[in-house]
Amino acid sequence: MSTQLTETWLDARFEVSFEELARLSGLAESELRELVEYGALAPSDARAGRWVFSGECVVAARAAKRLRESFDLDTGALSLALSFLERIRALEDELRALRAQLPRAR
Repeated sequence: MSTQLTETWLDARFEVSFEELARLSGLAESELRELVEYGALAPSDARAGRWVFSGECVVAARAAKRLRESFDLDTGALSLALSFLERIRALEDELRALRAQLPRAR
């Protein structure tokens, strides 16, 4: 039995269907639906009634899977944890941008 691994660079332009997101994240479709209902994951498009997600959602869904396995969190707690992680990432980006504007010490 051979296993084929594929590597894909995930960015905001990368898009996956709902079914692909479930496969790539390891979460059940029901769990993903709940995360969408809570607002933790947002489809970037709903083409012909089908959800399409960005690569950033794949990363968030994988983080949700790890959090659920590590801490046995319910969907509400997962949603909250994902929002905190996103806020931390945004603050770190802002901090990096502000530091880049400071004059370099010699």
